[in-house]
Amino acid sequence: MPISPPQHQTEDRAPFQRLLCIMDELRENCPWDKKQTLESLRYLTIEETYELSDAILSNDLPALKGELGDLLLHLCFYSRIAAEQNAFDINDVINGICEKLIYRHPHIYGDVQVADENEVKANWEKLKLKEGKKSVLEGVPQSLPAMVKAARIQEKVRGVGFDWEYREQVWAKVQEELQELQTEVEANDAEKMEKELGDVLFSIINYARFIGINPEDALEKTNRKFIQRFQFLEEKVKEDGKSLSEMPLEEMDQYWEASKKIAP
Repeated sequence: MPISPPQHQTEDRAPFQRLLCIMDELRENCPWDKKQTLESLRYLTIEETYELSDAILSNDLPALKGELGDLLLHLCFYSRIAAEQNAFDINDVINGICEKLIYRHPHIYGDVQVADENEVKANWEKLKLKEGKKSVLEGVPQSLPAMVKAARIQEKVRGVGFDWEYREQVWAKVQEELQELQTEVEANDAEKMEKELGDVLFSIINYARFIGINPEDALEKTNRKFIQRFQFLEEKVKEDGKSLSEMPLEEMDQYWEASKKIAP
């Protein structure tokens, strides 16, 4: 027998309780929701996270609101499945993060004094080691994209004092790594070229941190800018009745320069 529409059953509840009620109803009555597992939701959650990222980079606040809702639903879904296995429920999740935040912010909930955000991060990493972690790098997921992983590694080791003092030192390291890469390029050693290119990228990501730039965001914005410019180029070439594949590079450059005006 069909249940009443959730909005009629739950509209008088607080928003979060309403969501939990709907989640329960869907899990109990919807064929698709009943079938889901922790594993089947995983890739969907990853997709939702990237959609959230797109909304943030596009500064699309209505879309951001929707994507946050999608992620919140996933958190409730995972917790509901765990509750069915008598592991934990959403209240345990919320209480757990509350306790963690209080413990890891002794400068707010205790008598620890900090001078700035760097000391906050350093205390955070020290407290995590006290919780039983053997390495400050244990919390870096192995499946993170390489650029994001490099940035997280650098942030975490900085928390225990393993870092450069000045950004000029980091820039000098970038120059050093570039020269080492050039040396291996001239020697035409593919294995060493790969190693040195990795070192260059790692040092560039480190320098980005020192100048306050998120390298992932910077690269993604450049990707979007390139796509916008190239699609403008394709459109104008087509309007002029020409073929891009048969066009000399010099003529392409003329269209490319024009594209910079619409995507500076």
